Amino acid sequence: MNLSGATAIVTGGCSGLGHATAIALRQAGANVGLLDLNEELGVQRVNELGADGTVFHKVDVRQESDVQQAIDAVKERFKEIHLCVNCAGIAPAKRLLNREGTAAPLADFQKTIDINLVGSFNVARLVAQAMASQTSLSDDDNERGVIINTASVAGYEGQIGQTAYAASKGGIIALTLPMARDLAPLGIRVNTIAPGVMGTPMLLAMPENVQEALYSNVQYPKRLGLPEEFAKLVLHIADNAYLNGETIRLDGALRMPPK
Repeated sequence: MNLSGATAIVTGGCSGLGHATAIALRQAGANVGLLDLNEELGVQRVNELGADGTVFHKVDVRQESDVQQAIDAVKERFKEIHLCVNCAGIAPAKRLLNREGTAAPLADFQKTIDINLVGSFNVARLVAQAMASQTSLSDDDNERGVIINTASVAGYEGQIGQTAYAASKGGIIALTLPMARDLAPLGIRVNTIAPGVMGTPMLLAMPENVQEALYSNVQYPKRLGLPEEFAKLVLHIADNAYLNGETIRLDGALRMPPK
């Protein structure tokens, strides 16, 4: 996919991995629709990235109406949607039983699943519907679009206190192949990125000793991953038409210990 002149939507696009992805896409010449809950930051990001090729829509990814209205608005502005990158998510930590032996609230688990897993599916299905009606980008392979979801290495090696987060990210990993198979006849590819410990603003604000503890099990390079490295992988997946149905770990050979 040639990103110059293409249109992408990025959920969670105003901060962290989503923000880095939006920057890289704009630098590659793509139009970007930022879908996020933070309106104030959304206005700021549009100004930073350029209002000529960037729009913001306040979206709760769990809500069908929010997502559909944003997709319709992005299509009205830029005509078609060629790439979707799902970065919206939360990462709570809570043990199944606390020190008093009380079970974790079911509502907390449900919220994490709803935002991370159901939200990603909700956006992907509605974007796929929009992509399916579009003309193909190339006569050679009939490609109409690419969907990239964000999982986590916790989807493979969830740590203590990560039951909800690991389950949500494991679900995204499990979605990847069947979703790719469902959409293959329409020329829509689906891939997932599973980051390790990434240097988002939240993590970089932590003390150096805390950061070192987080990346102590990274093999090489011995540091936090950079949001820009996530964004580079997004661009490569979009460009490489033979990447489909795959979950790619971006983790410096990290394998998460129990805690």
